[in-house]
Amino acid sequence: MFRILIADDEGIMRESIRQTIQTGFGSECEIQTVKTGREVIEQCETFRPDIAFVDIQMPGLSGIQAIQEVRKFNTQILFIIITAYDRFSYAQEAVNLGVMEYITKPVNKKKITDVCVRAMHQVEEMRKKRSDDLKVREKLEIVIPMIEDAFINNLLLEDKGSGSAGYLEMLDIREEYCYLIVLEFGESLENGTLTNAVGSNVRMNKYYEELREIIGDYLDCVIGPLMGNRIVLYVPFDKERAGYEQRVEMITRARNLVRRLEKDFELQFRAGIGDVHRAGDAYTSYKEATRCLRSSDGHVIHAMDLSAASKVREEDPVDLEDRWLALAMKADAMGAVSLAEELYDWMEETEEISEDECAMRILELILRLQQKALETGILSRDKRHRENYLSTIQEAAGRGLLREWFLDRTRMICDEIMTSRQRESESVVGKAAAYIKEHFAEDISLDEVARLVDISPYYFSKLFKQETGENFIEFLTDTRIQKAKEYLSNPRYSIKEICVMCGYSDPNYFSRIFKKYEGVTPSEYRG
Repeated sequence: MFRILIADDEGIMRESIRQTIQTGFGSECEIQTVKTGREVIEQCETFRPDIAFVDIQMPGLSGIQAIQEVRKFNTQILFIIITAYDRFSYAQEAVNLGVMEYITKPVNKKKITDVCVRAMHQVEEMRKKRSDDLKVREKLEIVIPMIEDAFINNLLLEDKGSGSAGYLEMLDIREEYCYLIVLEFGESLENGTLTNAVGSNVRMNKYYEELREIIGDYLDCVIGPLMGNRIVLYVPFDKERAGYEQRVEMITRARNLVRRLEKDFELQFRAGIGDVHRAGDAYTSYKEATRCLRSSDGHVIHAMDLSAASKVREEDPVDLEDRWLALAMKADAMGAVSLAEELYDWMEETEEISEDECAMRILELILRLQQKALETGILSRDKRHRENYLSTIQEAAGRGLLREWFLDRTRMICDEIMTSRQRESESVVGKAAAYIKEHFAEDISLDEVARLVDISPYYFSKLFKQETGENFIEFLTDTRIQKAKEYLSNPRYSIKEICVMCGYSDPNYFSRIFKKYEGVTPSEYRG
């Protein structure tokens, strides 16, 4: 079926063209006729013809003007201009508008029939192309997620994604760099762990397509398959590293995504964001993202924030040795020592493991823990950490003290990690606190201080509260009030001057804040 519009202000011409088409093509065509340019535009919006015969000279809008308006919202209609004027300017404008044919009156039946046959053939070709394109799109809707799944699975293999270049080409990803986000979900967050991973996975499998659509609204990324209660996202990036503003934008976008997912699926979500790396080294970004998930109870955390605050912790594996390593890296001395006892008992009870082999295994574990702490920057490269290990462990084994040596060394390294973390964390917050105390009289903000210590505002706010017991505003206000009390003891300064010296522009607001903290106004305090 072809929809055909005939527009001419002459009733005889409209009827003649209509009769010719109806006689030649019968039920193959649905025909509408109009007599003004305005009606052409209206019918093109409602009737949506495939082919339109339009006279140039009509009351009101000309045929050319009507076609110009229609082309703004529909480029598919085949227009055939009919005119009594053989003017070059009309023909030129018709070409510019993509008109199929330009016919001058008088028009005979054969000419109308011939042009209709050619137009119908062209419409059928366009319909076939649209149909083919739709089939391709439908296939891509099926194939692309499969390619994305294969790409993410390949990236997470032990070979760390060798051969990923082929997948990037298939997905038309040209950026040289990337970062990965790992989304994790569960029913509730308890002791840093999202609960009911299996049940949550079953639930999210039902809504996987909806999940993909929502993620696509927030991120232009490759979306991996559900892996337990996690999903991995590969985000292409066009620069070698992310600047501070870009990093904050990444976190903000992820936070908005997490909020949306929690609202739509009624589960708890959180996200770890890896740093930017070359596409061939995407696995490193993935590992950073997974570490983030185990390093905070918050909704979203970026690997650079962990690096700046020295808060990196390893993912808890199921293997006994790896769980011991994970607890030690968390500076959980009690948990690590308990697992060390289990490990030693297992080795002692296993007949195939001799005392010498047991000693070597314990030495390997201790060295593995120290190496991990060195790689993550928690411990410094101090030779004393390794000196005399071989001789001391041999001596301990000879005296039957191997268990005690293993437990003592585990406890000692946990204490060193705890001390190092506290020191480095305090240095970040200390630097921020020192800046506040030095610049309290200025209009400083949390964003400004977070930028100074190179941590995102979200993570800095949490870290600052953990270390000082106050949030940023409370600390700044307390600093200002303490300085105000100091200034008030000096009669040379007026209260208005002290107000400005303490970073306040409104004396009335300053007075209210001072009274809130001290119970009296600045004037009453001065006495």
